[in-house]
Amino acid sequence: YPGGKKALDRVSFQVREGETIALVGPSGSGKTSVVNLLPRLYEISEGDIRIDGSSIRDFELGDLRALFGFVTQDTFLFHDTIYKNILYGNPQASLSDVEKACALACCSEFIEKLPKGLDTVVGDRGVMLSGGERQRVAIARAFLRNAPILVLDEATSNLDSRSEAIVQKALQELVVGRTTFMIAHRLSTVRSASQILFFENGKLLESGNHEELTSRPSHYRDAL
Repeated sequence: YPGGKKALDRVSFQVREGETIALVGPSGSGKTSVVNLLPRLYEISEGDIRIDGSSIRDFELGDLRALFGFVTQDTFLFHDTIYKNILYGNPQASLSDVEKACALACCSEFIEKLPKGLDTVVGDRGVMLSGGERQRVAIARAFLRNAPILVLDEATSNLDSRSEAIVQKALQELVVGRTTFMIAHRLSTVRSASQILFFENGKLLESGNHEELTSRPSHYRDAL
């Protein structure tokens, strides 16, 4: 940041393939900065990030970003059909692949009720769909992308309780077999994570699973 303030300072952790990593802590603590560094949306100024032992600087940018799928709280949909919006995750996919992704993302039911089904135009930024429906389309896109590393950035934070339950069910399917980075303010959603990383003011203050962090005094336990 201007004035030399570091967004992240001496942050270090290891993630095993297939783990779910929850990043928690106050707003502005550095959680989103971490996940934006992974696919080089931001460039690191010092230190290194390695995937299977190789620095992310050594990857071609397109190859690196192909390893990632994102589902964020601010889902971006194009002024196009639902089909085209999902196909954006993998332009080479077949219609049956898209339909399978819709089923996995709990989209099929609401899409079947639309006048033109998958060919329904969603409007600018998906304005014709509800928040929960937009999120499910984004999850279907992530299923179709089938990337090995998944980033969930507050993916259910703007939803009502019914929509959140549906989206959470879809996300539980999506994370299976993937290395997942999950940012969440609602700590009830991170209890099953392999590791919980607690950030504050750009520093990683503690890490461990839910049982470890609640069995002793911790910032995480205080925040519950």
